[in-house]
Amino acid sequence: MFSEKYLQEIDSEYFNVLVQDAYDVTIQSRNTGHYWYLHCCEFPTEENCIIFHKHQFQHPYHQHGRARTLKQAVKSIIQHDRYQLNVRKCV
Repeated sequence: MFSEKYLQEIDSEYFNVLVQDAYDVTIQSRNTGHYWYLHCCEFPTEENCIIFHKHQFQHPYHQHGRARTLKQAVKSIIQHDRYQLNVRKCV
């Protein structure tokens, strides 16, 4: 289960928080417009989660990765945004 403390720490200036509860968080990056769905699966630790991602609202989600905590998942998303904005735009 995601702790209330970490749920409150999601930066609402960086993300649009679309849905949030103890087991699921759906956010949209204000920088890239990408959507992220984080699901707490509680195994092997209480906050272990699966990260799903899509580029546009109408697209289906695909699994992007896993994280040991919600905080780690959010950090991974921010790193993905940096890559998209700095590396992909140069290609």
